[in-house]
Order: sequence, then structure tokens, then C-alpha cells
Amino acid sequence: MAVLKLFDLSGRKALVTGASRGIGQRLAIALADAGADLAVFARSRADLAQTLAAIQPFGRRASAFTLDVRDEAACSAAVAAAAAALGDIDILINNAGTEEIRPSVEVDAALWDRILDTNLRGAFFCAQAAAKRMLEAGHGGSIVNLCSLTSHVGIPTAVPYGSSKSGLLGMTRGLAAEWAAHGIRVNAIAPGYFKTAMTEIFYRNATWRTEMLKKIPMQRFGKLDDLVGAVVFLASNASNYVTGQCLTVDGGTISSI
Repeated sequence: MAVLKLFDLSGRKALVTGASRGIGQRLAIALADAGADLAVFARSRADLAQTLAAIQPFGRRASAFTLDVRDEAACSAAVAAAAAALGDIDILINNAGTEEIRPSVEVDAALWDRILDTNLRGAFFCAQAAAKRMLEAGHGGSIVNLCSLTSHVGIPTAVPYGSSKSGLLGMTRGLAAEWAAHGIRVNAIAPGYFKTAMTEIFYRNATWRTEMLKKIPMQRFGKLDDLVGAVVFLASNASNYVTGQCLTVDGGTISSI
């Protein structure tokens, strides 16, 4: 088989959560560019209009669905609706997430639950719902979870977020081991420092930018396009023998900490 053909997603059906902006939106567009039909999810369907418009030039089928991943029943229903619209599910990108920086002595139960329920609990139940469909179809599939640098290292004042992303890495490995015999691969990517709507507030601080750049051997922050190749690789046949792995895309940050 030609090497580039391994990365071709033509005919595949992909689901992307948190696809209204930032990383999720860029990854949805990349999957469409690689040939996949898409179901995109966000808490507000209206917020997905820009994502759908960006997918349209590629000529792929694309449907938008409202989903708050903190609601277990909603995860199951949204995945079922997406499967009906697309006709199948081959790929799930678990991207929906939230973050808030706060000193640990000031973290309350509401903040802890909101972050863990979104980043970890929601990812599990979306993966569960997608895997059920894949198992019923009997053709396997690929699930890619969005982890973080905090899956590997401790970041002060980001303990709830780091806990959720560390848990997500553990979940990735556990599901990979459990579903491997059924042809369902479960992997993750861990982005380094990327400017998105969720993280933009940090980038406004010149001192923070200077200090962070000192930790990145490539001496620049990540661009959303830097994540495209990693996700298409993990979603495609190019990674057919890869499961339970976390591909860190961070300009070398983890290696130098």
C-alpha cells in the first residue's frame, strides 16, 4: 500500500466533541480535509456554524449536535444521533474540556466537579457510547483523547485540571488494553502551550510568555496546525498497530522540564 494512502480517511465517519472553536474546530476541519465525514458537538448548536462552514469546501457530510458532555444520558443520545446521521462511527476525538487556574486552597467542590465532569467523566461516557457502536458494527475504530502536559507533570494552581488530564491518560491506557482485541484503538495527544480562546488570558501576560518560552526548546508556542498531523496519524490506518499511547506535541517541553 502506498504510504500516503495509509493516512487517507475517505469514507470514515468521525465524531469531534468541543468542536465549536480552538483545537476541536481545527481537528474537525483536518479530518474533513483527510476525507472523513463529520459529526461535530458543542454545548450550543449555533456555535458550530463556523465549523460547518469551514468543512463545507471539502465536500464532506457534516452534522452538528448539541452536547454537554457532563450529562451521561446526553452523551449516549448524541452519539446515537450522530451514528444515525452518518451511518456509522469509525473515529471519536474526545476534545471537550475546560480549565480554570485557582490556588488549590481556594478550590471548592463546584469547581472540582465542573472540571472533572467535563474533562474526564464526559470523555469516558463519550468513549463508551462510541465504542458500543463500534463493537456492534464489528469493524473496530480509533478513539483519540485530548490529554495535556499536566497528564505528565504538575502545574501549580492547575490541580483540578491536571487531575482530570492525568486521569484521562490512565483511562486511555485502560480502554486501549480492554478494547484492543476488538480492533478499537485508544490513544491520546498531549498538546503543549497553544493559544486558544480558553488559554488566551495567559498569553496577555508578557512575563508569563517570556517565562514559558524559556521552557520550550523550540522557542515558540504551538500553532493549531501543529496538532493536525498527530491526530490524522492516530485516526488513520497509519497507526494500525498503535494503541494506549500518548503523543506529546509540545516543542520539546516535557523533555526539558
